[in-house]
Amino acid sequence: MNQILLPFPLQRRLAESIASALQARIGRLDWRRFPDGESLVAIDDALDGASVAIVASLHHPDEMALALRFAAATAREFGAKRVGLIAPYLAYMRQDKRFHAGEAVNAPLFARFLEESFDWLVTADPHLHRNPTLSALYGIPARTVATASLVADWIRDNVPNAIVIGPDSESEQWVADIAGRAGVPHQVLNKIRRGDRDVEVSLPDAEAARGLTPVIVDDIVSSGRTVIETIDQLKRLGLAPPICVAIHAVFAGDAYEQLLAAGAARVVSTDSIVHPSNAISIGGLLAHASADLFSV
Repeated sequence: MNQILLPFPLQRRLAESIASALQARIGRLDWRRFPDGESLVAIDDALDGASVAIVASLHHPDEMALALRFAAATAREFGAKRVGLIAPYLAYMRQDKRFHAGEAVNAPLFARFLEESFDWLVTADPHLHRNPTLSALYGIPARTVATASLVADWIRDNVPNAIVIGPDSESEQWVADIAGRAGVPHQVLNKIRRGDRDVEVSLPDAEAARGLTPVIVDDIVSSGRTVIETIDQLKRLGLAPPICVAIHAVFAGDAYEQLLAAGAARVVSTDSIVHPSNAISIGGLLAHASADLFSV
């Protein structure tokens, strides 16, 4: 089977780990943006009869949307028989209902947009909110990989006497899973959100956390405000400086620097989004989930 990965430039290293597991070839995908914002994509043109997957993390989806479509369409023009998308981070998941009159419901609209270009989709830990599965949104075959086992391994191997802290009630299930796999206790903070950058949090049982190293785990860290409030709360309680683990390191603006300035002992992330904090590779999981989709 002629299997070819076409990674966007920032995903080249991740694509190499996926390709190694799949015994696939990595082809060229160059993306140039002109001063006026238009995109020019150039890809490998030796794709006749190949099964192709484009590797692109969608943390800047509006910038990448047309480039994705251009790359997929050009791959078909060059003879690709199937074109899939490996998107380690999948955007447009939060707006899955109409919260206020007149709003667009973005999640299914973005799903239709991707379905027009791709035959299948693989992603990691999408923030599903009110959708039970990714397949409830996508009409094409859509697979998700869970990073809990990798995060748990990292905590077990790198953080003695850890306690896993979840930032809010939504995190309870997967934080409990990570803590259980790592063999450490966990707690989930109570959170009151007054606005995008106004969040108050509290720890249910501070005494149980004393003498342990807090590991704050969040699936998506964007502005970082929730995690910063959590760090401040732990400091007020006299607990050890926490380690922060982000599944998806969006880190908008100077969020990463603010986390360190707030007192995080260390910030680590998976490589779903390229960032200096990357310490946990998910390439093997993505390869395993993609293997049979390539061969259909």
